[in-house]
Amino acid sequence: MTEHDSLYSWMRLFLGLVIATVGNVGMWIIVLLMPAIQQEFEIDRATASAPFVLTMIGFAIGNALIGRVVDRFGMSKTLLMAAVINSAGFAGAMSVQSIVTLSILQFIIGFGTAAAFGPLIADVSHWFLKRRGIAVAITASGNYFSGAIWPLFLNGTLETDGWRAVYFLLAFTTLIVTLPLALPLRRQVSAETARKSDEASELKRTQVAFSPNILVVMLSLAGLGCCVAMSMPQVHIVAFCVDLGYGPAAGSEMLSLMLFGGIVSRLLSGILADRLGGLNTLLIGSTLQCVALFLYLPFDGLVPLYVISLIFGLSQGGIVPSYAIIVREYLPGASAGEKVGLVMMATILGMALGGWMSGWIYDVTGSYQIAFWNGILWNFMNIGIVLLLLIRSRRSDNVGALEAV
Repeated sequence: MTEHDSLYSWMRLFLGLVIATVGNVGMWIIVLLMPAIQQEFEIDRATASAPFVLTMIGFAIGNALIGRVVDRFGMSKTLLMAAVINSAGFAGAMSVQSIVTLSILQFIIGFGTAAAFGPLIADVSHWFLKRRGIAVAITASGNYFSGAIWPLFLNGTLETDGWRAVYFLLAFTTLIVTLPLALPLRRQVSAETARKSDEASELKRTQVAFSPNILVVMLSLAGLGCCVAMSMPQVHIVAFCVDLGYGPAAGSEMLSLMLFGGIVSRLLSGILADRLGGLNTLLIGSTLQCVALFLYLPFDGLVPLYVISLIFGLSQGGIVPSYAIIVREYLPGASAGEKVGLVMMATILGMALGGWMSGWIYDVTGSYQIAFWNGILWNFMNIGIVLLLLIRSRRSDNVGALEAV
C-alpha cells in the first residue's frame, strides 16, 4: 500500500502551507517597501528596483540549488537552514546605509526564501498522486497568502516606525514559526510509493516525444516568458499607484487583492489539473493572463484598477504551479526537487527580468504603458511554447491510437 493521498499527506500539506505563508515573505516585502526605500536613498525607479531584482535572482538560484539539497537531505533540515538564513538577512537589512548593501542582503533573503517555494512544492508532490494537482496548488498558494496577508499586517508598522522596523519584525517571526513546524517533516516517502509515481510519470513522458532535458528547457523558456509578463502588475502596482496620486496604501491593497485572487485561481487550477492535466491548465492560465494585461492599457482610474487587479489575480494565479505539476506528471520523483527547482528558477528569473525591464522602461518613457506591452509580447512567447507541447502530445496520442488499431 502506498502513502499517496493519505491522512499524513494532508497533514504534511497543511504544515507546508503555513511554512510557505511565512517563508515566502522575503519575496514580497521589498515590493511593499520599494517607494519608502526610493525616497530615503533618493534614487530613481530602476535603481530602487535593484533589491527586488537581486531578491528574485537569489530566489531563482535558491530554487535550483536548494531543490538538490532537498533531494539529498530531506525537507525538514532544508527548511531549518533556510529559516536561519532568512532571519539573519532580515536582521542585517535593519541597519543598511546604502542600496547596494540592501540589494546584497535581499539576494541572501531571496536564496533562503526559495526553500519555501519550489523545493517545498516538489516535496509535497511526492505524497499525492490522485490529488496531486490540488495539493501542489495549495502549497503554492502559500506564496500568494504571504504576499496578500503580510502587507496588510505590516502597513501600520511601515507608516509609523519605518521600513527598518518591518525587517525587525520579520527577523523574529521567521524563526519562531518555521523552526517548530519544520521538525514534523522529517519523514521520507517509501520506495513503493515512489515507484508507483515514477511508473505513471514515465508513461506520460513518452506521450510528448521529448527527452526529459528538452522538456525541462522548454518549460523553463515558457516560464520565463509568462513571468516577465506577470511581473509588471505584481512588482510595480504600488509604484504605479503612487505615480497616479493614489498613494502606496491603495497600491498595497491592490496587490493584496491581486494575490487573494491568485489564491482562488491557484486552487481552481489545481482542481482543473487533476481533471485536464497540467499542460491544458497552463494554457488556460497563460491565455487569461494575457487578456488581463490588455485591460490595464486603457484604464487608470482608482476603481477600475482595483477591479482589474482582481481580474489579473484570478487569471494568472495557477500558472506557476502548473509547471511543477507538469514536471511531476512527466518526470521521475528522484530528481523532482532539482527539476522543479530549475523550472521555478526560470519563472523567477522572468519575474526579476520583468521587474527590472518595467522600471527601466518607466525611466526612459515616463510611463508604464510600454511596459505593459512588453509583458504582453513575452506572454505570447509563453503561449506559443505551451501550444507546441500540447500539439506534440496530442500527435503522439493519435499515433499511438493508430498503431493500436
